[in-house]
Amino acid sequence: MNIYYAPMEGITTYLYRQLHNKYFGGVDTYFTPFISVFPDHYIKKRDEREIDPANNEGMRVVPQVLANSSKELIWIFKKLTSMGYDEVNLNLGCPSGTVTAKGRGSGFLKEPDKLGTFFDEVFDSLGDDAKKLSVKTRIGYLDASEMEHLSKIYARYPIKELTIHPRIRKQFYKGVPDMEVFEKALMMSSCPVCYNGNVFTLDDYNKINDRYGYQEGSDLHDVSGGLKEGSGLHDIGGMTKDTLDIHDINGDLSKDITLHYHMNTAGSADNKISSVMLGRGIVADPSLARQIKGGSHMDKAEFKEFRRALEAMYKENLKDGNNVFNKMKEMWFYMSQSFEGSEGYIKNILKSKSYAEYLAAANTLEGNCDIKSGPNASPVSF
Repeated sequence: MNIYYAPMEGITTYLYRQLHNKYFGGVDTYFTPFISVFPDHYIKKRDEREIDPANNEGMRVVPQVLANSSKELIWIFKKLTSMGYDEVNLNLGCPSGTVTAKGRGSGFLKEPDKLGTFFDEVFDSLGDDAKKLSVKTRIGYLDASEMEHLSKIYARYPIKELTIHPRIRKQFYKGVPDMEVFEKALMMSSCPVCYNGNVFTLDDYNKINDRYGYQEGSDLHDVSGGLKEGSGLHDIGGMTKDTLDIHDINGDLSKDITLHYHMNTAGSADNKISSVMLGRGIVADPSLARQIKGGSHMDKAEFKEFRRALEAMYKENLKDGNNVFNKMKEMWFYMSQSFEGSEGYIKNILKSKSYAEYLAAANTLEGNCDIKSGPNASPVSF
């Protein structure tokens, strides 16, 4: 299973990615915070720094792009691939009001017909190179029932990978992901699928992996990676399909549904997810990806070293001390969840008004609270 680090605006910058990769690792691919493309084919200097290959050495990085114009996307796609990137991710998931008001991010999901025309223009223009385009989506703008139509649109194109965050736009990041809709979208997809949403702990990841991850020895596979004899599946244009009885998330028998099993590179049938994308959980516990890969949970000494390296890097690159402690306060909002009894201490960090106040409050929390075995966050529930 591939482990991805989700883009988080203002947090997972190239400075942070460099240090996270150095101290913790475990991440197969880091995604940049979204790059906005302006109509005159212009991106901000800040975004130029994010995609500079020199700032991303030693790790696999995928630039994420915010665009609702095919011309904008084609231009930035060509720019990024000419720089050596083997994948470009289109953001159709951002729920921010300033983004959706312009018809970008999840705001584009309101106009599925326009989205289909957009993809027609992009894939026609880019040809075979368009196979380097991946997409991150929500399951709808106003209602999760929109995902069925969106899934049909996505299935028309050779998308590299589809990351599905099973919430609608108005939920932002609240509530429980809609796993029933996710399962239906997974079955309808004609490309590999990445799951994203509410993976805060190793236990959360294991639940997702146990349910949707490819398990070695599946009845659909023989030892050579081919279709198991008698499986009843038939190859149809690179996929196989069969009609099976499917149980819904409550265990009740649902109506028959035709499943499409993706043919992976080994030539075996697989309707499981290819990747899991971690967001808030890995900011809270920077060792989460490493734990998933079989490594250790962070201890306080390791966290201290990482935190001080992060502060030093921000001081060197951001110059203004106010920018540094404001940046760190944003990090602590999540990181404090990895400490026992941090509730009272984090308030002092967040209300600090100078770098000196911030340091005193952060040192106090760190000195008085022990690292948890996992962040205090709501686990995935089925």
